[in-house]
Amino acid sequence: MNKLKIIFLTIFIINLGTHSFAAPNKDAALKLTKLEIGYPCPAIPFYHFLAEIELPHSSIIEVEAAVNGKVLRFTDLHRADAITDMNRPIISHRPPSGYGLSQDGTLYDHPHLVGWMMWEPGTEYEIRIRVRMKKSIHGSEKDEFLSATRKIKAPDGIPVFNNSWKNYKALVLSETAGLDRDGEPVEVLLPFYPDEAQQLTRDIRVVSVDPVTYDIKEVPSQVYDIKKYLEEDDLEPDAEGNPTREVPLWMPTVTCRLAFLADVKANTSQVYLVYYNNERALTKSYKTDLHVQGEAPGLQVDNDIYTLSLHPDSGHLDQIILKEKPDFPLFHRMETNGAIHWNPGIYSPPRPWTHTADWKPPANVNYVSGPVMVATEVWDQLREIPEVDASVRYEFYPGLPYFISTTSMRINERIDCIALRNAEIVFKREQVTHAAWYDVIRDSVIVYNVTKMPDLTDLLMEDDVPWITFFNEDTGIGFCGIQLEYLNAGLESKPRLLNPYMYITGGPWIYWARALSLSFLASNMQQMIPALEGNFFAEKWAYLTYEIKNGDQPFSEVLSWQRRLTNPLKIRLVEEVDERVSRTVHEIFIDEGRSGWEERETGRH
Repeated sequence: MNKLKIIFLTIFIINLGTHSFAAPNKDAALKLTKLEIGYPCPAIPFYHFLAEIELPHSSIIEVEAAVNGKVLRFTDLHRADAITDMNRPIISHRPPSGYGLSQDGTLYDHPHLVGWMMWEPGTEYEIRIRVRMKKSIHGSEKDEFLSATRKIKAPDGIPVFNNSWKNYKALVLSETAGLDRDGEPVEVLLPFYPDEAQQLTRDIRVVSVDPVTYDIKEVPSQVYDIKKYLEEDDLEPDAEGNPTREVPLWMPTVTCRLAFLADVKANTSQVYLVYYNNERALTKSYKTDLHVQGEAPGLQVDNDIYTLSLHPDSGHLDQIILKEKPDFPLFHRMETNGAIHWNPGIYSPPRPWTHTADWKPPANVNYVSGPVMVATEVWDQLREIPEVDASVRYEFYPGLPYFISTTSMRINERIDCIALRNAEIVFKREQVTHAAWYDVIRDSVIVYNVTKMPDLTDLLMEDDVPWITFFNEDTGIGFCGIQLEYLNAGLESKPRLLNPYMYITGGPWIYWARALSLSFLASNMQQMIPALEGNFFAEKWAYLTYEIKNGDQPFSEVLSWQRRLTNPLKIRLVEEVDERVSRTVHEIFIDEGRSGWEERETGRH
């Protein structure tokens, strides 16, 4: 590393809305064919103005916009054909760093200019737009300057959110599966400057906006997982007194996760605004049907659909009661820890077979509770297996019949084993009459009567099986696993997996599980298979408890939720350019040499 030299690349921003440019002579008149103040919509999800410009001839241009004399930092220049559907997010975007690194050689004719402005209903604004027409990407004394100044009044009588909140971020949620989403849990990571993030858990508000009716609706939200990076870049001169750089490479930043409940109609996009930075804001208490009680790790979680209990020792799923069927709780309690959810786990004899469900308790227990989500996390070494770390995370939501489970297992030191497994769900045998799953090889759903299955007979399926369900024809209750993500990876070496698959087996219990390497159930059951240092195994499942309706296939509910859960809402974050964002761009390269940007001439396109 001591031979590597670090160099800086600084590129001055030369494009739209980044600096005020001067002209030697009086500007000629700029023709505006349209100038309007706009409401947030999926294509432009913030309060804005939109100007359509008609140039006297095609040209490379720079554009600057000012509102009431203040030059805007957030302006977007588009070709006339770039914004064709206001009900969908736009494709093209140039962030501040892009303005510094990319020189716009486009020949514009009838460009559109969008500016982020915090307008108030019924208020009049003066908007000044100035265009520099150039022969090339580099300015010259022969450039033409055009400008136009217009006064325009913002729409009157339109509801807007309380202006005590100084800032907002915009989110565009898009539905792609053709399903109406009501109360859909959404999670997004948001960054802030420290001075505007003093009390994020108190002052964040999430509202939906309707670009047609202008309705504003505040929705339940929850802030958690706040992380702070407060170190500032050192801009002091070097030992010889030479300046190191003109602007910071980074800014202190606070990040948090935000969860909220969204309503998005099928095949549409919906705008949500996240308001923040109000020092006088009070904590908002939202009421939903999601409740938690008890002491971690043995919590009890309720919503209107189920009551779910976590094991008091391990924090693993232990019992579920479907509230429509309170006399038929689902549980296991037949072997060792007795939980429903068992894995990740390893069997490396002569040490005992151990699972994460065997923790008593795990070394690390954490949970987050709120109106939108209850999340529990447990992680530790596997008992008597210090070579392996593992974790189990659950997320529960209001008004929904499923919860999300994420499990991971990391091999810190090679361990040889006859069983390496994950994703195991175990019930008492008498609680299940049938199993069903989609078989990709046969391209059909397999329904299997497990009451007639001999003990210790395995039903085999592919490792990427999209879903598996157990159900009881007599009680009318089903429990399904919908596979969302599945990852096997390695740092020092790729995983050595022996015939990975999913399977169901029965005894005094019945369970499904993932075999990563499971020679224990292979023909030569005593062969030891290595799991190598740096190997990592993770997966994510939605576990759904449901009632079988009369006349339906016992897996009909599963197919509906599988379609919804495997097609989550698409999320796009749009933020205002803050005044403190630098007008130059720095990059640090690991070695000396050309950057690739030297003498670059962006072609006309």
